Amino acid sequence: MEDFLRFTILGLVLASAYAIAASGVVVTYATSGIFNFAHGAIAMASAFVYWQLNVDWGLPWPVALLVVVVVLAPLFGALVERVVLRGLEGAPEVARVVVPVGLLFGLLALVPIVFEARNRAIPPFFGTRRFEIFGLDLFVTQHQLVIIALAFVVAGLLRLVLFGTRAGVAMRAVVDSRTLARLDGARPDRSSALSWGLGCGLAALAGVLLTSTTGQFQVLALTLLVFNSYAAAVVGRLTSLPMTFLGAVILGLIQSYAVGYMPNNPSWLPDDVDIVTPLTTAVPVVMLFVVLLLLPHAPLRASGIVRSREKVGRPTMGRSAVGMGIVVAVASLGALTLSNADAVSWGKALGYAMIMLSLVPLTGYAGQISLAQMSFAGIGAYAVAQWGGGGNPLGVIAAAVLAALVGALVALPALRLRGIYLALATFAFAVFMDKVVFTQRALFESGSLPVDRPSFGPLSFESSQAYLVLMALMFAALGMLVVWLRLGPFGRRLQAMKDSPAACATLGMNLTRTKLAVFMLSAAIAGVGGAALAGLQQVASPSQFEVLQGLPILLLAVAGGIAMVSGSLFGGFLFALFAIAPTWIPETWEIAGFDARTALANLLLVAPALLGISLGRNPNGAAAEIAARVAPALPGWARPATTGGAGPEDVAVPVPRDLETLGIDRPLTPAAMAGVDAVLGIDEEVIGAVAGGA
Repeated sequence: MEDFLRFTILGLVLASAYAIAASGVVVTYATSGIFNFAHGAIAMASAFVYWQLNVDWGLPWPVALLVVVVVLAPLFGALVERVVLRGLEGAPEVARVVVPVGLLFGLLALVPIVFEARNRAIPPFFGTRRFEIFGLDLFVTQHQLVIIALAFVVAGLLRLVLFGTRAGVAMRAVVDSRTLARLDGARPDRSSALSWGLGCGLAALAGVLLTSTTGQFQVLALTLLVFNSYAAAVVGRLTSLPMTFLGAVILGLIQSYAVGYMPNNPSWLPDDVDIVTPLTTAVPVVMLFVVLLLLPHAPLRASGIVRSREKVGRPTMGRSAVGMGIVVAVASLGALTLSNADAVSWGKALGYAMIMLSLVPLTGYAGQISLAQMSFAGIGAYAVAQWGGGGNPLGVIAAAVLAALVGALVALPALRLRGIYLALATFAFAVFMDKVVFTQRALFESGSLPVDRPSFGPLSFESSQAYLVLMALMFAALGMLVVWLRLGPFGRRLQAMKDSPAACATLGMNLTRTKLAVFMLSAAIAGVGGAALAGLQQVASPSQFEVLQGLPILLLAVAGGIAMVSGSLFGGFLFALFAIAPTWIPETWEIAGFDARTALANLLLVAPALLGISLGRNPNGAAAEIAARVAPALPGWARPATTGGAGPEDVAVPVPRDLETLGIDRPLTPAAMAGVDAVLGIDEEVIGAVAGGA
């Protein structure tokens, strides 16, 4: 009984910190409609700033806490909302996810640069005095009691602010209808800035409390610790603060009881398989995934007509073949001139480009957001290590098949999710893979597996230069496959599903089958990319495919152009360039007393985040902008048709032959053509049935 009470107290203390963190997520999302993926990173950075003020500079803890929680964090939140997030109006859903992810990655890269590596700790600043409970051999510290009390104080203050002040009423009005609130005299922009300042202040308080309670003071560990609170926020469906606090209590108690009562590893399992210990640490992500699946089914809704700034290009097989030929030719030239080390460095660009390519059909065409592509790449790397021994090329096929099957297992329960809920579900799966699956010694002995490069009879790719050409051929083949699918009925179905799931369901399109197919295709392409990277480095290691390693993949894929094959290639080479560029500077070169090489390396670490944050201004990607400027100068190279808003580029194009059967005998603009494509891509059987009077 005493043990039960002891774990209950610990669970309630943890739940109190989770409740404070989760309430900040709910406040920002409910007011602005943007989920703050960087909430955990803001909490982590605030803990480091508090340590600097209190421990290193000697400020009293009350002063340091007030400066961080009441001044610095709210100002940072308001600045982010004003400079970054306010530009996302009219941006596609993926940009509204990627911009906060860019902020998350930027803080993860910036904090280690600003704060030099050293051991840190925040002492329990509310005191360590112990109080005996009910005369039992059970004690609770003053620090723990204050944390629990703070959760109640935060709940009361939020209730007072949201329901008892004019600013709070305006914030709730913005949630219901931003347009009507503006017509009634409210200022939605100011309300959004206020909510982000309040949310970041709560994140800062939660970060300091969790650090002083758990002792976790590492950049990644503390960020993921606050990420656990997302499960509590989802219990409240990101809108209800009372349900969010209830979710925090459930999460804290389950996590505490799991530590105390989780049984030992079953004896019938091999010694190199450990399920219990990793599952104990993965309780929050398991709860997050389960809660997402158990949420009430959101009905399909037809969205209002909103002018979107997204423009999706229509590729052609001819132009794509020319582009892929150029990629192979450049790689072949590089194989003749590059050193072994340089061939490996630029080969990584093609490997990451393949993983980014997996997002083109899934996110660019179908509008489904996934944060688990690096996990699928890790599965592909494991498959090629297991079944590609001796250079057997079937190992790459095995990588695609195994990744596709796992992708189906993830997609099946998550098919009913979309938008931010789908992004959270895939992120939870990726964290689960990192903590539970990739840590198994039965899969990765001694932490890594050797990988043989494939060979085709007498044709061998043992040298890095030859393997670079093989990777270029693999990317070209996958790129042409994606373009071919985009131009066919399947691609039109994906585009129609992205534009309006409600209309697709009304016209008889099988959304479940289409989503499952595109998830499996995307996972298979990512698996091939992971297998290619493992072959390039001749080793498969889970550390290469951690979930946070995949953040720059998503950022640069969207920055390059998430709906274009050339965008993934642009993002892959940009990612490689960030790693290679510092090596071009001599080690002894200094500028104004600073190490120029180290300074450039640090800048390039943050560069993917800066690109991701800038997406609010340009959600179409760099490849689309380059094509828009270069194409008119090329003779006979027609500008690709686009969708997403009228403009001078909507030049009439001839009517294809298949439109004549619908009675359309005049040229259509690309915008109108995209609408016809969506109809044609729904289901030929449905159109035929309607035409036949069925």
